[in-house]
Amino acid sequence: MSTSVNKVILVGNLGTDVKSHKFNDGNMVVNFPVATSESYINRDTGEKVDVTDWHNITARNKLAELCEKFLKKGSKVYIEGKLKTRKFDDNGVTKHVTEVIADNVLFLSNLIGKPLENSMDLDD
Repeated sequence: MSTSVNKVILVGNLGTDVKSHKFNDGNMVVNFPVATSESYINRDTGEKVDVTDWHNITARNKLAELCEKFLKKGSKVYIEGKLKTRKFDDNGVTKHVTEVIADNVLFLSNLIGKPLENSMDLDD
């Protein structure tokens, strides 16, 4: 039996405001970058090292509408989705981009970017 799983879970902060595009048929897509960070102690120097990774997020239709309404730069979010790699042509050069296609987004900040009172503290 060959099974595979394409599942991504991220908790991070938006790097920019949500960029949206509405289509003539009523569908919608939004894109936004999410930063995730981790830190560790360098064994050689004993110094704390912070590492930040950036992830491109895409949401569609009703989820896209909610993201556009409730997310802004700095918002903390929990995202579940799947990885998707696509290619495109940029002036004759084929480029590849990997993004997370969101299936579920939990808004962990209120509209002014502060943590919600009832949300879990996911930083610990």
